[in-house]
Amino acid sequence: MAESALQGQLVVLFGGSGFVGRHLAQHLLARGARLRIACRHPERAFAVKPLGNLGTVQFVACDMAKPHTVAAALAGADAAVNLVGAFAGALDAVQGRGLAALAGAAGEAGLKALVHISAIGADADSEIAYARTKAEGEAAVLGAFPGATVLRPSVIFGPDDQFLNMFGGLAAMPVLPVFGPAARFQPVFVDDVAEAVAAALADPACHGGKTYELAGPEVLTMLELNRRVATAAGRQPLLAPLPDAVSGLFAALTGWLPGAPLSRAQWKLLKAGNVASGALPGLKDLGVQPRPMGLFLDRWMTRFRAHGRFGKKASA
Repeated sequence: MAESALQGQLVVLFGGSGFVGRHLAQHLLARGARLRIACRHPERAFAVKPLGNLGTVQFVACDMAKPHTVAAALAGADAAVNLVGAFAGALDAVQGRGLAALAGAAGEAGLKALVHISAIGADADSEIAYARTKAEGEAAVLGAFPGATVLRPSVIFGPDDQFLNMFGGLAAMPVLPVFGPAARFQPVFVDDVAEAVAAALADPACHGGKTYELAGPEVLTMLELNRRVATAAGRQPLLAPLPDAVSGLFAALTGWLPGAPLSRAQWKLLKAGNVASGALPGLKDLGVQPRPMGLFLDRWMTRFRAHGRFGKKASA
């Protein structure tokens, strides 16, 4: 099946109101698919509507913790993508064993394809609830819908992310503490992830039942990442790498506070890193050539420079 197989197909995007959902919607609409955005707050996805032609985008209220809303969202659909994830709250219901209800409903609805977005680092034996429930969610999905495709992305970056943009804003500080400076990441471009999802949906006979790791072409440490973002933003903060003991203590003492920059669980995930194992197929096996962050960083960080887009041009 070629990508043209998505022409006219109704694809349900669970959690489609988020960062990845917006980019994925654009890719699928460009391939002729019709979309149903299913999430708890459909109004947050209204920006997707102008991306499609009249009658190609629909919005429905859906809560992963309420299986009857999931089944209703799948009525008449050809395929679905699960993008729902969280770091706190009812993790077992939204990204753990509760996903068996979604996958079971997908099978009952006769879906041709189901793509589940998990994460690099999913580990059923992990003490971290996020990593453990991610692994449990994979097992639940494949148990109820064996032909599902599981995609495990690394940290996803893009022009409107909450990752690079957070560091871009922090780069204006005169001194910038760096938590987990040696932690390793393999950031993946959001549009590469979207292309991977589209490829899996278009050819479930080839990609169904498989698990892929989606990682970019570069492995960076947290210190290197901060340095590159600061340079692209035209800033020269004093980067202060924090010892692990200090970072861990900070997370333990402040992580429980609302709006804390680093919770204890997030610190443990950060320390573990986020790099592809190499034991599973990747983007290239889905026909996607991963693009490095360097292709975009200077352009995206312009708004964080002194005087923003109206300041001096960066030196070549």
